Amino acid sequence: MMSSEKIDTRTRILVAALGLLVDGKGSQVRMADIAKRAGISRQAVYLHFTTRADLLIAATKHVDDIKNIDGKLARSRKAKTGVERLDAFIDAWGNYIPEIYNIARALIAMSDADVEAAEAWENRTKAVREGCEAAVTALKLDGTLSPDYSISQATDVLWMLLSVQNWEQLTKESGWSQKRYIKEMKLITRKTLITKVSD
Repeated sequence: MMSSEKIDTRTRILVAALGLLVDGKGSQVRMADIAKRAGISRQAVYLHFTTRADLLIAATKHVDDIKNIDGKLARSRKAKTGVERLDAFIDAWGNYIPEIYNIARALIAMSDADVEAAEAWENRTKAVREGCEAAVTALKLDGTLSPDYSISQATDVLWMLLSVQNWEQLTKESGWSQKRYIKEMKLITRKTLITKVSD
């Protein structure tokens, strides 16, 4: 079992990494920079994280822990129908994006030139895709998934619609309110992914 001192040090490292990301340091979020901000040696950082990619992945997961992403997703996971699960997932993830936007934006900006940042962001987006797949699978089990899509294709579409980049374009560039964003995403996904019921 880890000592409280080691747990505190690990948390300090994660908080330092997140702070540098939010501050917009980009590719300068090096192990040495993180160590300096955390007030420890670079060797101490490597005792907790073998690679910078491991550290950045752990940092994004740390955000999920402190912001209780599992709690936010609970309603989706307990939904009794596919449509309920889809709507609840859009509520949970769509409203979570603003909370992690600064960190996401930093990782996305770094990804083209920074392999480890790209790995951390890919790890995050895979987790979102898994949530999309679970919602789509629930639709399929209900018989409400549009016959135009396989589970994989529908997952791709939902994943694309709920991307951070799309949220950014609609809310930051087009001026949509968060409330409108959630409402429109639900309407678009229903029209796109749910089978049409004949009269």
